[in-house]
Amino acid sequence: MKEVLKTIGFIAIFATFLFLLRQYVFTPVIVKGDSMDPTLHDGERVIALKQTDIEHFDIITFVAPDDSGKNYIKRVIGLPGDQVVYQDDMLYINGTAYDEPYLDDFKANLQDGFPLTDDFDMSLFDETEVPEGKLLVLGDNRRISKDSRQLGLIDASAVLGDVVFVFWPIADFGRLNE
Repeated sequence: MKEVLKTIGFIAIFATFLFLLRQYVFTPVIVKGDSMDPTLHDGERVIALKQTDIEHFDIITFVAPDDSGKNYIKRVIGLPGDQVVYQDDMLYINGTAYDEPYLDDFKANLQDGFPLTDDFDMSLFDETEVPEGKLLVLGDNRRISKDSRQLGLIDASAVLGDVVFVFWPIADFGRLNE
């Protein structure tokens, strides 16, 4: 009887530990759709860390602002105070041009003469810069992604985690190369 109680106690402590980790440290996420191709693929399972500082180009998961009950996975392009401009398929943040190597595969395969990312600036959001408490996010598959260009700027409080690790399928297992 003593061994049974020890086993039950161990299982309860272990379950509590796992619950707390899941609640406060990480969350598993399933990628749905092709908006993050080629970085993430439909059906992949990833781990998002909670309680992390969000930086430019991090891939985050967040509660959709359109009350659809969905969670989205997108790349952070603009942080509070940033002036973001896309011109001639080039990203400018606060006047500085940034390469986006994660888009190179798509850009190399474009055959139609149109840019991967259409031109836009902060006037799209009736702002001059990303306001405090907001983020500008884009999917890597820019032509089909439902992101800040359609949804508007995202509330930073809606962020569920910073996607850092792919655990399924096994062929893609490992740290996410952003």
